[in-house]
Formats: sequence, structure tokens, C-alpha cells
Amino acid sequence: MGFVVSMRFGWNCSEPLVTLGLLMQEYFIRRLLLVPPTLLGITILVFAITRFAPGGPMERALMEMQQMNVAGGSSQDGMQQALSDEQKQQLAEYYGFDKPWHTAYFHWLGRLVRGDLGDSFRFGEPVTQVIWERLPVSTYFGVITLLVTYTVCIPLGILKAMKHNTWVDNTTSVGIFVGYAIPGYALGALLVVFFASRWEWFPIGGFTHVDFEDFTFLEKLKDLLHHTALPLACYLVHAFAFVTMLMKNHLMDNLSADYIRTALAKGVSYHEAVRRHALRNSMIPIATNLGHQVMLFVSGSFLIEKIFNIDGFGLLGFNSVIDRDYPVVMGVLLLSASLMLLGNILSDILVALVDPRVRFK
Repeated sequence: MGFVVSMRFGWNCSEPLVTLGLLMQEYFIRRLLLVPPTLLGITILVFAITRFAPGGPMERALMEMQQMNVAGGSSQDGMQQALSDEQKQQLAEYYGFDKPWHTAYFHWLGRLVRGDLGDSFRFGEPVTQVIWERLPVSTYFGVITLLVTYTVCIPLGILKAMKHNTWVDNTTSVGIFVGYAIPGYALGALLVVFFASRWEWFPIGGFTHVDFEDFTFLEKLKDLLHHTALPLACYLVHAFAFVTMLMKNHLMDNLSADYIRTALAKGVSYHEAVRRHALRNSMIPIATNLGHQVMLFVSGSFLIEKIFNIDGFGLLGFNSVIDRDYPVVMGVLLLSASLMLLGNILSDILVALVDPRVRFK
């Protein structure tokens, strides 16, 4: 589960809440102290890969210059002499390849401590600015996806478990299984072809209209919802099916457990047994999954963003790898890894709050 716990059956109500709070605080601090060395190891590995991987930014720049020479009618010998040794050294200094990889890494790490992630090779702007400009778009879709998923899927999963094998369960299962089988990007391609291109009910792509800033408040809201509908459906389709079935299956497992039958034998009503006993235990995997969704707040899906021409964080990370824009690659990696580690800590805390058997040590 990612943390050290002791398992006790039953909740000791006499234990002071202050002690529990101190234990949670101590555990939280210990986990936070593990974040920097973990990030250090991840960044060292990826930084080394960017240095030794073929087809780096220097090779791409030299190839582009050679292609320009060929297009200009230069000979093969002239192509080899396209750049002097001094120019190649300047190019290496520009891309940061004039130092050994470990020296360059410590140089990058020193700039990181000062809050400087360097400049993008592609955009010529600070990496922090490039990321910050695209972060709100992916965060917007991530937060809406999370809220809609958990506010709808948890009640729906409970309803399906309690109405198992009825028309309610069977009818909703058809849509859920279809949604689970269709990847979000595949659904996006279908929606663009039919709803945007052929029937023109929605815009083909983009996050807002080109004249968005000139709209009134109500027009801006309408335009934003108009552009959000199709991409949001693609984000929701898989998460909606997964969380619904996760809730249903775990609740059904708990409803068939011995402690539920014991509660019913003692005179507890069925709905009361579900609410007080089965539901809380069924929320444990939901709580675990919720913390892992933190990274999805910003990461998005580069395929969905590519299909709908949304300039978000996910597409930025994909394009930075394709274009060998290594400063942006490192910035995207640092933010994504940090959110993943914090999400794991959040998952541990949520599980401890939901599961009364878990104690921090």
C-alpha cells in the first residue's frame, strides 16, 4: 500500500484524537522527506537518457542546415563544411552539450534550486512560462473529469450493486461496457467526424473561439461549454466506466461477506448495513484511486488534445519529446513526478481515514 501500518480489527474510540493527529503528521513528514531523493533519482536517469539518446537537438540542427544546403544546391563536400568547428562549439554551448552529462546535470540542478528550468529550444521562452501557459487548460479538464466521475459514478455503482441483475443494472451496464471498450482518442475521432465536421453541432477543435475576449460573460460561458463538450466526453468515457464498476464490484463483495450477514441476523436493516458497514469498506479502493488521479489534473491526454487541437500540458509533453526540447521534457517530468508522489501520499492518508483498521506508525 506504500506505507507501514498495523492492522487491527475494530476502531478503538478511546484512543485520543491528538495522538492520531500526531502520528499522521509524523508519517506525512517522513513521506515528504522521501520526495526530494526520489525526484533526484528520476531526474538523473532521464537527464542521462537525454544526453546519450541518438537524434538530439544538435543532430537535428545540423541535419536541418544540411538539408538547407542541399536545397540551395550545395555539394556533398560543402554540406560537410556547413559549420566550422567554432560554430559547432557555439551550437553545443547553446544546447548545453559542451559539458559532461553529470556536470551539465548539476548545472541544471543549481538553476532548478533558483526556480529556473532554463529556456525552451523550440519556443525560446522560459520553461516555467511555457508550462504555466498550458497548465490551466489541462487542469480545467482534469478537475471537471474528476468531479463528474466521482459524484456520478459512486452513487451509480451503489445503485447497480443494490439492484444487481435488475433492468437498472443491465441497462446501465451496456453503456458502461461500451464506454470501457472504446479508447478516449478513438471516441474523439468519431465525435469530430460526425458531430463537428459532418453535422457541425460542435466546433472541430480549439479551447475557445478566436473572438473569445470580445464576448460578453454569458457568451463566453456558452462558448466554453460548446468547446468543452466533446473533449470532456472523451476524458470521461473510460474513467466513468472504471470507477462505476470498481464501486459496484467491491460493494457486492462486501455485501456477501460474513459481517454483513451477521449484522442482518442481529436485526440491522439492509440499507443500514449497507450504509454503516459495507459502504465504508467499499470506499477503500476508491480512496486509493482518488489520490492517483492528482497527476491527471494536469497531465491530460496528449492524444485527445491532439485530436481536438487543444494546446494543453499533455500535448506539450509529447511534442517536447518529439522535438527533442529537453528543457521542457525535464520541466514536464519534474512536475508530473512531483504530483505522482504527492498523489501517493494523499492516497495513503485517504485510505487511513476510510479504513478503521489502518494505523500510522
